[in-house]
Amino acid sequence: MQPSDGWTAVVDLIERVMGDEDLLPSVTAGVRATVREVSVLPPSDVAGHTRALLTAATRALADRRGPTEAELSFVAELGVTRARQGVPIEAVLGAIHVAERAIWARAREVARSEGVSAERLLDARELYDDWADAVRGRLITAHRVTRADADPRRNDRDAAILRRLLQGGSAAALAVAEAGLPASGGLWVLVARPGFDESVLREQPPVVCAVVDGLFVAVLSRAPSARAGTAGLAGPDDPDRLAPVKRLAVAALSAAESTGRTGVAHIADVAWQAALTDRADLAAVLLDRHRPAWAALGPNAEPVAHAVLAWLESDRDVTVAGGRLFVHPNTVRNRVRRFAELTGIDPAGTFGATNAWWLCRTWLREAT
Repeated sequence: MQPSDGWTAVVDLIERVMGDEDLLPSVTAGVRATVREVSVLPPSDVAGHTRALLTAATRALADRRGPTEAELSFVAELGVTRARQGVPIEAVLGAIHVAERAIWARAREVARSEGVSAERLLDARELYDDWADAVRGRLITAHRVTRADADPRRNDRDAAILRRLLQGGSAAALAVAEAGLPASGGLWVLVARPGFDESVLREQPPVVCAVVDGLFVAVLSRAPSARAGTAGLAGPDDPDRLAPVKRLAVAALSAAESTGRTGVAHIADVAWQAALTDRADLAAVLLDRHRPAWAALGPNAEPVAHAVLAWLESDRDVTVAGGRLFVHPNTVRNRVRRFAELTGIDPAGTFGATNAWWLCRTWLREAT
């Protein structure tokens, strides 16, 4: 570790970075744009917890020590809060990682102008990593305990099997055998909202299904019947790869819901919608670029957005789109034309159609 005078320069650098008025808003925006599960939380919630963690870390670095029990108690409370909000622990850790990366990137920039050597900054980063390891351990423990206590199905056999299936590795292999699922040939993962009619899945055994972390999850040995309710589907894949398959199924469910699609949507069938709906940061850029067009449309903004969506989702058939909206086909034509004039987007083109669909979906979501 550096001598006292050298460490003082490092501490001054860190405090200067923490005092940057633009840092916290930038970090908060980056976290909410990057981690989808956190994006639904109020910005003040994310900013408040981020500020508290930054302050605690700064004090620990200044004193060259690990976390105090008071700091760990705060971290445990954060774990409890996020668990009760339904935010997965992976998302919580991901948000912290995004914040850490942004803060240390800023520290490196300032260090060069302040004359703080890379070696001294590395000392600080190593000390921070030790502090952060202890913090993450307490956070994970508090989150898992809270989720276990809050889960009314924690003793349910199917829920327990599903959790092991999604862990991968040897745990998944044993769970496959316990559930009577085939070890080869590939497995499918279906995700839906709680209340999904699982009876249509039980008709196609073997299957294991339960509510896990706020979502109805099912693992099947074959694709489910198309008459099942709205759900996302992914697979088939090997038993030890079901965790990423589940994430794809969740993305498919979100894409289906955002487009009003019913039935079971396989991720391959809604791939581009899933890719778009997953990028809240790019949606915000698109929205900002065309904010003047929305303002210029005035009270006709929502009808125009609905007309463009109906037209695109009806394969550009104005008659079908007009029937969906209960308006004359010429009204659809005029609204699509007005949209193109004000935004500069040609919805008749391949790429223009994608941007038009995404923009109108974003407009209407923001308007609700």
